[in-house]
Amino acid sequence: MLGRLADVPEDIVPEDVENDMIIAVDGPAASGKGTLAAGLARHYGLPHLDTGLLYRAVGKAAARLEGTDQFEVAAIRAAHEIDGAPLDAAELGGAEIGVLASKVAVIAEVRAALFDLQRRFATQPGGAVLDGRDIGTRIAPEADVKLFISADSKARMERRARQLEARGLSVDRYALYHQIEERDARDMANPNGGFYRAPDAHLLDTTLLGIEAALRAAVAIVDGVMARKAGHRS
Repeated sequence: MLGRLADVPEDIVPEDVENDMIIAVDGPAASGKGTLAAGLARHYGLPHLDTGLLYRAVGKAAARLEGTDQFEVAAIRAAHEIDGAPLDAAELGGAEIGVLASKVAVIAEVRAALFDLQRRFATQPGGAVLDGRDIGTRIAPEADVKLFISADSKARMERRARQLEARGLSVDRYALYHQIEERDARDMANPNGGFYRAPDAHLLDTTLLGIEAALRAAVAIVDGVMARKAGHRS
């Protein structure tokens, strides 16, 4: 079962990236996409952006107004105020904040405000690794390599539960399972989103994989795609 970033194996030796390379990593909550994206970034020496944290930060900023007619206004304001500074993943990792993130993500103005920030990160010199839900479909459709990370809902619930429990939080697994299912449905139905597997994305199911096996599989996909592209250019 996938662990957290701290569990990314050290024996996967980083590689130098000779050319600009954009890696897009998409998938549902707790599929392991963030851990794998961070591992790929370290492996290839690329900067990494967890775009889900942007939406979580916006959701948290607007949380006190949820259920009021000012919620959308507050979310849009918060999205415009995000400046790309590092965000605290632990502080934004709660299940409730994840639900808020999916609620603000359906607001067109929020997505527009965050789009440019994500595009600038993706297209910086040297390349980058981004993970989220619409990286390969909306943010960086030109990405050199696209991965879509999947896992069944039960496995994802258990991963998220263990992450929360490791932080000393009490977890209702039944409620958490349904939050994950509801978020998947909301994200896929989002008219302003792009949460689906891009036609050229490589599917990686992590349900039965540990972090080391999953990361090695992801590296193999990236290396294979880049080798084929190099062969076509030669």
